[in-house]
Amino acid sequence: MHAPRKTLLVLTGLCLLAGCAQTGPPLPPSLELLKPPSDLRASRKGNRVTLNWSEPTLTTDRQSARYIGPTLICRSAEPDIAECGNGVAIVPAPARVPQKPKSHGGTQSKSSSRTEIAKTYTDTLPASMERNDPVAEITFAVEVLNRNGRGAGLSNRVHVPAILTLAPPPDLAAQLTGDGVVLTWTSSGEPQEVAGVQHRYRIYRREEGSNKDSVAGETAVGKAGPVRFTDSSFEWEKTYLYRVTAVSIITRPDSEVQVEGDDTEPVRVVAHDTFAPSVPVGLQAAFAGEGQKPFIDLIWAPVTNADLAGYNIYRSEAESAAVKLNQEPVKSPAYRDLAVVSGKTYTYSVSAVDLRGNESQRSETTSEPVP
Repeated sequence: MHAPRKTLLVLTGLCLLAGCAQTGPPLPPSLELLKPPSDLRASRKGNRVTLNWSEPTLTTDRQSARYIGPTLICRSAEPDIAECGNGVAIVPAPARVPQKPKSHGGTQSKSSSRTEIAKTYTDTLPASMERNDPVAEITFAVEVLNRNGRGAGLSNRVHVPAILTLAPPPDLAAQLTGDGVVLTWTSSGEPQEVAGVQHRYRIYRREEGSNKDSVAGETAVGKAGPVRFTDSSFEWEKTYLYRVTAVSIITRPDSEVQVEGDDTEPVRVVAHDTFAPSVPVGLQAAFAGEGQKPFIDLIWAPVTNADLAGYNIYRSEAESAAVKLNQEPVKSPAYRDLAVVSGKTYTYSVSAVDLRGNESQRSETTSEPVP
């Protein structure tokens, strides 16, 4: 009589120990609506706005995304976007959804999902949206759709200034000189004056074969007409690419915003130094040595070239050719000649030498007798 009850109790206990699954209400089918991106970013150059975001990895019901449809690009001149509608562009669906990464040991944790994929899109602003207004902005968002063309809503909104940018100079040219790379172009002139907005030309320099730009300098747009800029901060014996862009600078109560326009075509400069330093001037000679070994002191004005290595000292007697007295360049603009003899007159000149061995013309001569 009691055997069936005992058997039921034993089976129930074993089931509890084994963790038998509890039966619950069935889950509704997933709509596979993709979770909207929350990391949308935007940057503007000229009339182009580049958007970057990550493809969703989960659906709104926290399931791993199995299919990603096209992405709508949403743009508005209003400070917010309520609905995207048809969007201004459509980014096609990816060819396939990447699989979940495998974890160590061949198992998959509950929280793991597929690898995030970075997406990018460049939008071209219509001319009607660019305005000479320091507070005007353009709003962007994206909406990722599922296989049925449905979305769960818009991403975070991002904003870029709607300020009008200037066209790049059409005639950038470069010339290598002993003072540096001289860049010239024609300024279009400042547009109509607007409070809180100014414009400058920014000069970029890049070493050939590199992908890293450096700012060589900036100069005001100023009045329409020729502009000249000298870059002396480069390194000799390298090849550079120069370009110029006009920058619109917006000053706001709490910040400053800069928007670059388009770049000029790059100009190539081979910075091979064949330029001699400046010729020393002001050479003077003075005899000294009464009652002691005679000598002649020379002094002259220092040469200010940045790549100056030193000076060469030349001396001649009577009608003889000048002879260089120093073995290594003299570092300071002064020299003492101890190899003089009483009863002779010596004539001196000085030249400047740079770090690459380029030598200037010799200075004007000066003569000094030794009693």
